[in-house]
Amino acid sequence: MVVLGVTGGIAVYKACDLARELMRRGCRVKVVMTAAAQRFVTPLTFRTLTGEPVGVSLWDDPASRVHHISLADEADVLAIAPCTANVIVKLAQGRADDLLTTTALATEARLVIAPAMNTHMWRKDAVAGAVATLRGCGARFVEPATGELACGDVGEGRLAEVGVIADAVMAEVTCSRSLAGVRVLVTAGPTREPIDAVRFIGNRSSGRQGYAVADEAARRGADVTLVSGPTALPDPFGVRVVRVETASEMHGAVEAAYSDCDLVVMAAAVADMRPAAPASGKLKKDAAPETLQLERTEDILAALGRRKGTRVLVGFAAETEHVLEHAREKLTAKNLDLVVANDVSAPGAGFDGPTNVVVFVTPEGEESLPLMGKEAVARALLDRLDPMVKGRESC
Repeated sequence: MVVLGVTGGIAVYKACDLARELMRRGCRVKVVMTAAAQRFVTPLTFRTLTGEPVGVSLWDDPASRVHHISLADEADVLAIAPCTANVIVKLAQGRADDLLTTTALATEARLVIAPAMNTHMWRKDAVAGAVATLRGCGARFVEPATGELACGDVGEGRLAEVGVIADAVMAEVTCSRSLAGVRVLVTAGPTREPIDAVRFIGNRSSGRQGYAVADEAARRGADVTLVSGPTALPDPFGVRVVRVETASEMHGAVEAAYSDCDLVVMAAAVADMRPAAPASGKLKKDAAPETLQLERTEDILAALGRRKGTRVLVGFAAETEHVLEHAREKLTAKNLDLVVANDVSAPGAGFDGPTNVVVFVTPEGEESLPLMGKEAVARALLDRLDPMVKGRESC
């Protein structure tokens, strides 16, 4: 189901055609209108076109389920067309002061935005920054067209053609179901290897990238298990989460889930070494050893690769030098289908940040991605993995 958000602007009349076009393509469409949109087209128009009630206020029918939550839960895609500068900026800031923005904040659905505004507004830094923020969170923008605007100016800012917007929405509808029936295992976060009862060896991984992958897979309809090391992140919506501390615990949890999986994405930063003989209590400063005897932890990814079968298996390579060389070595040595490689010393690509800069390394070659939010990286990764999974299923 598509929730079509309509904001105030002269291009509102095109939203009527968009609603009908989406219905012709097999979608059920529910419309949410801002107060400004209602100054151009009445809710009755959309109710007549779609055969569905039209949402106009947070205070709609108090006898029914909370409207913004029901719309948020029903939607496969939330499309906003036309979308004004005001609403773009509010969405980027997380503001929710009407039914449309509240629904947008509450939904787990995919977001498609088709802007329409004056050229000078579109070019303003505040709008460009908001667009970048939303793109980084995975929103898909249908770029405005260039031409004569209602105000008489000529330039970019016209609402894109209805067919172009409908194509973008339908691509997201398809994507929202692309992993239905697929069982996905994701690992995320660091591990903590105890030195004593209070100290441990760990790393700086926040788990954000792995959590973003698990969240994106669930949005696409997959049955997702996330094995997570210690993080401060909330459980992704609709994802089964198994929390562990050590590499050994992660190994056991992964092994328990592996046999039932079709796709495995090993994004966790698992410790390579652990203290060989951790103390059962707290070591006092004056009694603590000056050196630690270390031993290797289990190589979870290598063990999975040895019995991969028809699964699609993905590893991560967080490096500080010779990044692609090490990623290619890991791809071959551990029998992987794809390695996500990044230089964690590069600006914007290190641990515990909202962005990443990665390269997808496969047996066929490399694909470099620009700096982007980790949600957008997750989306790009699953776009790449989707046909791999379908190819294995058809074998």
